[in-house]
Amino acid sequence: MPHKKEASNRRSPQADAQHRPDPSGTAGSAFVDPEANADVDLVERGIRQWQRERPDIDSSGKAVVGRLLRLEEVVLRTLNQVLEPFELKYQEYAVLATLRVAGAPYRLSPSRLQSTLLFTSGGLSNLLKRLEKDGWIKRSIDPNDGRGVLVKLTVKGIRLADEAMPRHAAAELHLLRMFDVSQRNALAALLSRMMTENAPETGPILAAGNPVPSTSSPLRD
Repeated sequence: MPHKKEASNRRSPQADAQHRPDPSGTAGSAFVDPEANADVDLVERGIRQWQRERPDIDSSGKAVVGRLLRLEEVVLRTLNQVLEPFELKYQEYAVLATLRVAGAPYRLSPSRLQSTLLFTSGGLSNLLKRLEKDGWIKRSIDPNDGRGVLVKLTVKGIRLADEAMPRHAAAELHLLRMFDVSQRNALAALLSRMMTENAPETGPILAAGNPVPSTSSPLRD
């Protein structure tokens, strides 16, 4: 004969909500966090908080810049997952792919390589050491400059790059799957303009000696 289930002391989620403390002090009503809507992205939530707490500041730039920062994390996580079967991180792959698309003999100077990569130069030397240790690249003295070095793909490195490149390109398209071709082109044009007009040689607005643009009203007594 089946055993009867013992009476549970656990309350349902609905009952739990009814017993939560009401921060407003109004008895009998469950507290609902207006910012806890799962349909609102994190940046939108932050913008609403800024607008509520500091309405004197124009925080509309966060709608774009905040999402760019958030997307950087999403993009890198996606690309690293795709490259995991090749035992590569994105930065390692980027070096191999950059050398591969440079064309035969698949070699560049470190400075030329750095100018083409989409990340900063910090740690490039250690990155090249790891790739050389794994046999993907080889560094040698530049015959045209005895003080210079050239970084070259090995046969093994060419093969790995050729295997990983289609997977990487497919991942990029997957990240853009919600846009049609015309939308992708429009987005690319807008981002290109933003990059160009904020390039270091253009003279960023917040460079030393330039005043920070005011986005708020002066405080009053």
